[in-house]
Amino acid sequence: MDLFTLPDFDGHEQVVFGHDAATGLRAVVAIHSTVLGPAAGGCRMWTYGSADEALTDALRLSRGMSYKNAMAELGLGGGKAVILGDSRRDKSPELFAAFGRLVDSLGGRYITAEDVGTTTGDMEQVARQTSFVSGLKRAAGEAGGDPGPKTALGVFLGIQAAVRFQLGCELDGLTVAVQGLGGVGRPLCRLLAAAGARLKVADARAALVEQVRDELGAVVVAPGAIAAEAADVLAPCALGAVLNEASIPRLRVRVVAGAANNQLAREADGYALMKAGILYAPDYVINAGGIISVAHEYRGGVSEAEVHADIEKIPGRLTVIFERARREGLPTSVVADRMARERLRAGPRG
Repeated sequence: MDLFTLPDFDGHEQVVFGHDAATGLRAVVAIHSTVLGPAAGGCRMWTYGSADEALTDALRLSRGMSYKNAMAELGLGGGKAVILGDSRRDKSPELFAAFGRLVDSLGGRYITAEDVGTTTGDMEQVARQTSFVSGLKRAAGEAGGDPGPKTALGVFLGIQAAVRFQLGCELDGLTVAVQGLGGVGRPLCRLLAAAGARLKVADARAALVEQVRDELGAVVVAPGAIAAEAADVLAPCALGAVLNEASIPRLRVRVVAGAANNQLAREADGYALMKAGILYAPDYVINAGGIISVAHEYRGGVSEAEVHADIEKIPGRLTVIFERARREGLPTSVVADRMARERLRAGPRG
């Protein structure tokens, strides 16, 4: 395998493979860009089919973090770590300590935090080995902590903006299909329900689905069927590549806006959504609430209210993308990528 010719290699500055025999740690850290600052992005733990799949995920996710951090104007570059393993059975304090030593060995070029399959508790173990970590437990009123609810807030505000742009109305009475009920999907459902939206939900974990059904009156849909459900909005909040040549023709929504990273399997899928008359909220713009929180926590000196104020800028950024896409006759995904690359080429501000 030639790393430099892989389809998802995009001029990455550094790719590190970490292994610790004593704990069984197998990890990939991909640093896409440090042009705007140290590369920041979470650590995902997942049961990959192969090491090649893990590498591809790390490459795609780290590039997405460069774009996300550039669009959110955080003064950070983009990176991502993935740990190969089952987060339900393979975790140990020692494993995350080993991962912390791997992060520390990069000397601050990469700042980690939790992501799919990892938690604030896991990051506490990482923090025993390195200072280059964020998303830790904080006292009431302090900025930081679990970034999941902050991501959910940004996605909720982004859905509101997308609905207003595409449908010319508010969420009250609309139906939102939420795919994935983890650390972002579930708090997002609460925000949507409070705004008067009707919910259809799906997750492979039956207990989570039942809890959301009982708490919020959501209609339960089989995980494999949620993307084809009739609704006003589809909110993908699980893993990526859910929008592809097989799923897009089955969509029965006017808006796709959710928290999952890398929702489009290919660039061509953005064009397919546009052709179908579906407004797509680019994932790395709408789901930036978590990294906004993580960035402020890492730097310190910012209140929770100031973090929320920055998250509330997400709808405005999306609306600029929507308007430019309409004006130029291009998919929102293409416009967002162009804007992110423009900011990376321009370099740090001030």
